[in-house]
Amino acid sequence: MAKNSDVTVIKKYANRRLYNTGTSTYVTLENLAAMVKSNEEFVVQDAKSGEDITHSVLTQIIFEQENKGGQNLMPIAFLRQLISFYGDQMQMVIPGYLEQSMSAFTREQEGFRDKMAGPMAQSPIKMMEAQVVRNTEMFRKAMAVFNPFVAGAMGEAGKGESAPAQGSDSDAASGQEDLKAMRQQLAEMQKRIEALDGKKKD
Repeated sequence: MAKNSDVTVIKKYANRRLYNTGTSTYVTLENLAAMVKSNEEFVVQDAKSGEDITHSVLTQIIFEQENKGGQNLMPIAFLRQLISFYGDQMQMVIPGYLEQSMSAFTREQEGFRDKMAGPMAQSPIKMMEAQVVRNTEMFRKAMAVFNPFVAGAMGEAGKGESAPAQGSDSDAASGQEDLKAMRQQLAEMQKRIEALDGKKKD
C-alpha cells in the first residue's frame, strides 16, 4: 500500500474527462486500468464537489474490460450470486470476504503459475478448489467472532468434504493474517450496525 503522499489524485470533470494531477495530463479509463496493473495508487475525485468517486470509476473500468471480447473474468453464475446478495443481511460481510480472497490469490499467484508450468503441472481446477476450501474455513472462523451458531452450522456442512492437504507454515501464517484482517473488518461493520440501530431508536 502506498503512502498518502504517493497517491495520485485524478479529477473527473462534468464533461466526463479525467485529469491526472500528477502528470498534468488528461487520461482515459484505459490509462487508469494500466495504473492499477502497475500498482500505482490513485483516487478519483469529482472536480466540482471533491467527492471521492473512486469506487464508481473502478466499476466503470471493470464494465469496459468485461465487454471486451474474450476478457470476461466474471462468470454469469458469479454475477447472479453477487446480485442476489444486494439487500441481503449477508451483504455487509461479502466485501471483506471478496477482498481477503482476492488478496490471498494475488499473494499466491506466482506459486500457481509455477505449479501450472512445472514438470509436475497441477490442474488449475484442483488448485482453485484448495484455495476455496481455505477461504471457506477462514470465513467460517471469522463469522464465529459474531455468530458462533452460523459458524457451527457451516462447520457441520463441511464435515462431509475431504480435508485439504496441510499447507506449509507460510500458508498457515498467511491464513492467520487474512483471518485477523477479516475480523477487524467485521468488527468495524458491527460498530456501524450498532450505530445505525442507535439512530433508529432515537
